[in-house]
This record gives sequence, structure tokens and C-alpha cells, in this order.
Amino acid sequence: MDISLSQCFIAVDDHDRALAFYRDVLGLEVRNDVGYEGMRWVTLGSPAQPDVDIVLEPPLADPNASAADKQAMADLLAKGHLRGVILATDDVDATFEHVRAAGAEVLQEPVDQPYGVRDCAFRDPAGNMVRLHRPRKG
Repeated sequence: MDISLSQCFIAVDDHDRALAFYRDVLGLEVRNDVGYEGMRWVTLGSPAQPDVDIVLEPPLADPNASAADKQAMADLLAKGHLRGVILATDDVDATFEHVRAAGAEVLQEPVDQPYGVRDCAFRDPAGNMVRLHRPRKG
């Protein structure tokens, strides 16, 4: 059996602001942009990984969800309590400077971690944590 990652989802509250970050700052390509019942899903990906999609979705992508549930998810997103994503880069320091210069909120400057990576962290426009890492060279 061969299992591999196909898609991952990131909740966003403003797809256009998210696109400005993920497409324009991080350089991901837009692969699809779909609207349904007042919601929107934008699929992005790295040109280096054509088989892996990152889908920007509403905080609660369920047209039947109650208003209270939608508000609860929006509140969690605004606080940065929903899961983020870890992306790999060949140069953490250069990527950090590029993302910082674009105005992203810095959570952690580049540092060598005890578990074998050099990484840094930002918040995307919705408040999700985005980590950028590279395994340290032996």
C-alpha cells in the first residue's frame, strides 16, 4: 500500500488577503478557485509539488452549520487557535527576510531547533501560524 499526502486545508476569513500572502509572498500557484453557497475554496500549491494541494477554505465550510458554530470557529481563527502549516524552504533566513519585508507578523525569527531543523514562524492574514523550515545540514 502506498499512501501520500494529497491535500491539506487552511481556514481563512478573507480569501483575497490570504491569496496576497500565499500566492504573492510565498509564491504558491493558484490551481483552482471555486465558490458554492456563499463560500469559497482556493486551491494552491508549490510548482515543485504538483500532486500536493493546499486548500484555503472558510473557517467552517458547512452550509448547514449554525450561526453559533460559525461564530465559534471564526473566534478560534481570529485568536490563532486553529492549526497552521509547516512549509519547507531551501534557505530559511532568506525566506524569512522576504516574508518579513512583505509585512507578515513575525512569531519567531530563524533559529536552529534541538530536533534538527532551522525554522521560523509567521502568522498569515487570518491568524494561522505558518512555519518555514529546513533540516540542518549534518
